[in-house]
Amino acid sequence: MDDLNLLSDLIAAARKAGADQADAVLMGGASLSIQRRLGKTEHVERSENRDLGLRVFVGQKIASVSATTVDPATFAELAERAVAMAKVVPDDPFASLAPPQPAPDAAWLDLVDPTEPSAEELVARAAAAEDSALAVKGITNSEGASASYGRTDIVLVTSAGFAGRAARTSHSVSAVVLAGTGTDMQRDYDYHATVHMADLDDPAAIGRSAGERTVARLHPQRPKTATVPVVFDPRVSGGLLGHLLGAINGAGIARGTSFLKDKMGQRVFAPGIRVLDDPHMVRGLRSRAFDAEGLATAPLTLVEDGVLQAWLLDLRSAKQLGLVSNAHAGRGTNGPPSPGPTNVHLSPGTLTPDELMADIKEGLYVTELFGMGVNGLTGDYSRGAGGYMIRNGKRAEPVAEITIAGNLLDMFSRLVPGDDLVFRRGTDAPTVRIDGMTMAGA
Repeated sequence: MDDLNLLSDLIAAARKAGADQADAVLMGGASLSIQRRLGKTEHVERSENRDLGLRVFVGQKIASVSATTVDPATFAELAERAVAMAKVVPDDPFASLAPPQPAPDAAWLDLVDPTEPSAEELVARAAAAEDSALAVKGITNSEGASASYGRTDIVLVTSAGFAGRAARTSHSVSAVVLAGTGTDMQRDYDYHATVHMADLDDPAAIGRSAGERTVARLHPQRPKTATVPVVFDPRVSGGLLGHLLGAINGAGIARGTSFLKDKMGQRVFAPGIRVLDDPHMVRGLRSRAFDAEGLATAPLTLVEDGVLQAWLLDLRSAKQLGLVSNAHAGRGTNGPPSPGPTNVHLSPGTLTPDELMADIKEGLYVTELFGMGVNGLTGDYSRGAGGYMIRNGKRAEPVAEITIAGNLLDMFSRLVPGDDLVFRRGTDAPTVRIDGMTMAGA
């Protein structure tokens, strides 16, 4: 049976069981992954799955159920269980279904690569990455290289009349290696993930980058505590956008648990700063034509000229805030929708990374962040970091075992982007500089 008809039958079963409204989602996929270490293939895994989710509305009461077996013979029982659950939960006056509309065409987003690689092809990619990493002078061991392929298919049907499907493929390669010996051992990595294999970086280049990054970290120092300019490498600068996205999530704004809850329409970044969420990026890692509630997506400017312009909203959070959803709902099969981003980027500035650092007598260049010391209510920021000192405008000796701290409102207001934006991770930013941060070291 066609999946759209299958979910329509599940919706009909829910209505028959007593639901006033319902929606159903079917998520299926297949993946193949290879792990290789020191010249030997250690792990080959292929998986296939099909998961079903049903959400029912009984008046203003709502419940969700899920199943890993997609069998029409079980639909009546599944629907009856969901309706019975809904009848005993408190009312939710904010949840609703989207009004009826046709499903947008997603073909132009080019999110499906028709070619599926074999296990042998993935082994060759992983081998090329690891061999290239091990060939870098100074590399002493490997934690392995991996290559993977996956495809995800999603079907959404609602009792309000929406019926749509979407699909996406993915290819990835990564390598992790070590340099040094004993207590002076360092580890680093590189990776790349794309929708189409044709866009994937050469695996040998990924491995070589992992090796060179690792060797460059040997013999790190621990600098003295100071207040310094901090420059964030593009590999970690997107994390600053991640904190912004968490703070403008409509669910958190509705609860009042965000340090940006009162900042709509106010200057949050310096003049000239722009942040865009673009679900219509061709071959984008998070592109989609419609969201998890069946609303057509569109590009959304989050920050314009430093001023906060929008929250990320689904139907529920929008209703709580007296606003209209901007089609940012995401969803799994075992719970209700919730708001989240798609492809987000910070627009580039005019200075090269070298020009960003040129006037820094002493500062920090960060290539690694760890720990989650970020307070979403106050914006206080404190994270472990590693990277390199900046001395007289140039990257200098590697450093480790340090902490950088500040407050995100202050950090955003002082953020200066470089000109080297590359779309690579789904949440992307160029090199950025933030002055006046605390670097806690020795």
